[in-house]
Amino acid sequence: MKALQLEKPQAWRRIDIAEPSAPAAGEVLLRVHRIGICGTDISGYLGKMPFFSYPRIPGHELGVEVLAVGAGVTNVAPGDRCSVEPYINCGHCYSCRRGHTNCCETNKTLGVMCDGGMTERIILPARKMHPSKKLSFDQLALVETLAIGCHAINRGEPKPGEAVLVIGAGPIGLSVVEFAKLSGAKTIVMDMNEQRLAFVRNTMGVPDTILTKGDGEELKRLAELTNGQLADVVVDATGSNKSMGHALSYCAFKGRLIYVGITQSEISFLQAPALHRRELDIRASRNALPGDFTRIIRLIEDGQIDTRPWITHQSGFEDMIGVFPSWTKPETGVIKAVVAVD
Repeated sequence: MKALQLEKPQAWRRIDIAEPSAPAAGEVLLRVHRIGICGTDISGYLGKMPFFSYPRIPGHELGVEVLAVGAGVTNVAPGDRCSVEPYINCGHCYSCRRGHTNCCETNKTLGVMCDGGMTERIILPARKMHPSKKLSFDQLALVETLAIGCHAINRGEPKPGEAVLVIGAGPIGLSVVEFAKLSGAKTIVMDMNEQRLAFVRNTMGVPDTILTKGDGEELKRLAELTNGQLADVVVDATGSNKSMGHALSYCAFKGRLIYVGITQSEISFLQAPALHRRELDIRASRNALPGDFTRIIRLIEDGQIDTRPWITHQSGFEDMIGVFPSWTKPETGVIKAVVAVD
């Protein structure tokens, strides 16, 4: 059975792996139809993802079909189309016992800490399946990306009428934007790439954007957009330690700063006194919860989230190694790339 593996940073190879056996109790055998490529995959390819280990078969944004089920499985049946919740949690640690399965103490995310779905077939726990009778495999592969943004906004707890600043308009940042809009908050997006900001304005319907030019005008522009109050919630989705350290300067008094992007570098706060003076909250956002997947599938099914603009680049399984390096370059205009296995 074919699979694609990252042997080391910037070194893909095609390998053959054993066919999976029959699913055990509580498991399902899946056929992988679509694989979404996200920032984690890009960072893993570039060697910048702290949780990534090599060699590794990536693939955690999956649109799959159930082929067979093990004993005791009742939530899905053969033929069902599903999105996969790729966070394999233990169910027993302190975090899991309190319902925080997204930050299980021994979590292994598919395609990051253990081999993922960049292959033809795979066996996974049935409890990680989120079925839909309406969504396409392309749409199902987008659910996990959207779930990251959903959870990040839940961590920020924006209220209608508050201002949310999303820093970074890559796929994760755009997923945050989707849920910032749904919260009823005033949504503002900041990025260094005008092409991405144009997508935010013209396709996502968010008129308030700030282009980062390195001239220090960003704070002034944000103040103009918020009546001088700055942002009640700032979500940094850049993965840049410099951006993350500077982000608190955009927070309003009693604001909340959410880190959803990940960095391996040290974060230094350039204006640390603002942290105390404004009594700011700094929160991390990791992965997502099962309820996020359920909510997102319902929102797509109901037409409240339009997934059509998301997929800008596609590839067949056999061609992915050749085109993948281009997906790491912002100038190619990639919002979301999806790999078709069938």
